[in-house]
Amino acid sequence: MQSQDQNGSNPANWGDGVVDRRTGLGRREVAARLNADGASTGELDTGLERRRGPGRRRTDFTKSAEEGEMNAEQFLFLMAIDAFKKANGRMFPTWTDVLEVVRLLGYRKTMPSELNIRGAEDWKEPATGPSGVRAKPGHPELGLPDQRHAA
Repeated sequence: MQSQDQNGSNPANWGDGVVDRRTGLGRREVAARLNADGASTGELDTGLERRRGPGRRRTDFTKSAEEGEMNAEQFLFLMAIDAFKKANGRMFPTWTDVLEVVRLLGYRKTMPSELNIRGAEDWKEPATGPSGVRAKPGHPELGLPDQRHAA
């Protein structure tokens, strides 16, 4: 007979993705136990996890926005997305639409990523490079040389 913990669940079955609610263990507790035991949950820490636990607080960046106090950057982004939706008659922009707005606001990928995303290649581009969202493939944007692949 296999050993059971104090709640009657079998630790050997913790990693199978099935949580028996009758044991009193939630999926977060199962993940915490797996990590505490040194076993892997099979999930990669991407750096995007927002769940808070003991000792994990929201950043001021997140906290103020969630409480309705946006900084200038957050407000500009919100207004740009709203203007895009109105100009294009879209209630729900696609992720490609959102990326287009972000690049038209002037954001460029100039730093290495702080995220661990499996299966995605990281790159950098010059800060002064064109957005690349208005030009047709093979044509320079606004008369600027194509610098996207120079970095």
